[in-house]
Amino acid sequence: MIRFSILPKHPAAHIFEVTVTVDLPAADGQRFMLPVWIPGSYMVREFSRHIISFAASASGKPVAWQKIDKSTWQCAPCAGPLTVTYEVYAWDLSVRAAHLDDTHGFFNGTSVFLLAEGFRDAPCEVEIKRPVGTQFAKWQIASALSAKNASNGTSAKDFGFFTAANYDELIDHPVEMGLFTHATFEACGVTHHIAITGRHRADMPRMCADFKKFCEAQIRLFEPETGAAPMSEYWFLIMVVGDGFGGLEHRASTALLVSRDDLPVLSPNSAAAASSGAAETTASKPPAAYRKLLSLASHEYFHTWNVKRILPAAFVPYDFERENYTRQLWFFEGITDYYDDLMLVRAGIITPLEYLEIDADNIGRVLSQAGRTRQSVAESSFDAWTKYYRQDENAVNSIVSYYQKGAIIGLALDLTIRQQSNNARSLDDVMRALWNRYAKAGRGVPEGEIEKIAGEMAGADLSAFFAEAVYGTADIALESLFATVAVTLSWRPAVSAAPASAPVASIGAKITADANGDAKLAQVFAGGAALAAGLSAGDTIVGLDGLRVNAANLDRRIKSYDVGTTIAAVAFRRDEQIMTNITLHAQANQTCVLTLTDTPAEAKARRNTWLQNATTK
Repeated sequence: MIRFSILPKHPAAHIFEVTVTVDLPAADGQRFMLPVWIPGSYMVREFSRHIISFAASASGKPVAWQKIDKSTWQCAPCAGPLTVTYEVYAWDLSVRAAHLDDTHGFFNGTSVFLLAEGFRDAPCEVEIKRPVGTQFAKWQIASALSAKNASNGTSAKDFGFFTAANYDELIDHPVEMGLFTHATFEACGVTHHIAITGRHRADMPRMCADFKKFCEAQIRLFEPETGAAPMSEYWFLIMVVGDGFGGLEHRASTALLVSRDDLPVLSPNSAAAASSGAAETTASKPPAAYRKLLSLASHEYFHTWNVKRILPAAFVPYDFERENYTRQLWFFEGITDYYDDLMLVRAGIITPLEYLEIDADNIGRVLSQAGRTRQSVAESSFDAWTKYYRQDENAVNSIVSYYQKGAIIGLALDLTIRQQSNNARSLDDVMRALWNRYAKAGRGVPEGEIEKIAGEMAGADLSAFFAEAVYGTADIALESLFATVAVTLSWRPAVSAAPASAPVASIGAKITADANGDAKLAQVFAGGAALAAGLSAGDTIVGLDGLRVNAANLDRRIKSYDVGTTIAAVAFRRDEQIMTNITLHAQANQTCVLTLTDTPAEAKARRNTWLQNATTK
């Protein structure tokens, strides 16, 4: 057994002290390494840069060591047990690393636990220690880590000893510690926890009721006969901040970072219901911000199956020292992006119309970006390490999101399979086949296998579909696919107040305000008026047609002119003045609209089975 301990040694200075003990170190000297990335976030992040001290000892005596590369330490040969003690600076308020202060502590194992090379499969024990001080006396732990000699229950966990079957399991259970709001609900017989850190007024009964619905819908998607979940408990670890949004999946939990405004507010009625012990509050239509949180939570929960257990062959096992390349992220992230909101409508949390609004918004965003014509989602998946996670001002023109376009591909693939199989099969069947054939067998999914299984379920050759949608850059023929489920796709100008017959003038750039409130070009779109006029991302426009402009009025001023008008502009690049003429282009009809129809009856019936998770077999 490899033994760890972690102590919030100095919360105000954001320092964790960590030890790792190896009873039988390698005869030629034990090596230790820290992962350079965390699964689910495909970017080399160099977590070792936060280790600020390092020491080794055996039998009470120092052991010599040296750092041999950016994330590996070599200890001199010694008789065990060998203990390495090091400090980790934890001030990354995100879902990916570690954060510690006087209000709470959070860490992912990839940021704090060294891997003793040669012992990756050895069982692990970790003692999580309480910080010293009376102000921390009531702190508790929220984590899916198994508490030693204690069964997992419905309460938060105490500081003490925890176990993991191996290193990979150890680092796949993030830990939150502090004074957090805690609630539980049962989904298909499994206890699910919601732990919220940060100041909030969340309606916990409503959250539990809504989360229960989409959790059970997802469990039953993969196990329709038994409703068996793949974990013994599950934790939603939610950090609330003023402005933030993100999530990261784990095998039995997820870490979420959300804005305080994304939470449903506890009203007097819901507070009374909660105090009386009512299981649920009267649910109203989810506000847009809360719907975004529900979508995020549903997305990360779906990863419990898709990418944590159904995963690319390239990830079996993970190589924590370098990039792990795959062309399949369009499926493992994009298809998950498709199902997150689909699960909400199937669970009855949002309406079909709300769901179609979400789909329409995503379609509009993807089809308005020139990058989709330059990069396929297979290429985007492969280049995630260097392009998607390292976006610059030209990203909109050069890359495509394997999340956003992947979700569109998921929708199109689902409707295609339903159409080809006469509604007897769907993308759900593809997911279940991958679950049963690969996840349960402990095998990774090889390149090309997803396409084969999809064709099997459709009962048709789908190679042309994948060649265009996944490996090519052509736009998918969505209008005809939506027609098969009695949905009409149309387009209108982005400014809804403008008559459809009156084109709206556009500069072809994304405008933001700089520190002075001037109109800064954050992105300049390929083929747009700004680019044709010689303007670049980072330039600021200060004058237009002889008048002073700023970020607050530039867009309105541009839209007051007719398309095709040429106007004089004054801009600055750094501290150098630019005089140019801008010929305004027409704003593209980039707002997608999806509407329901009642005909034909066969298509309407197919739509009902699509959105209600039912197939005719």
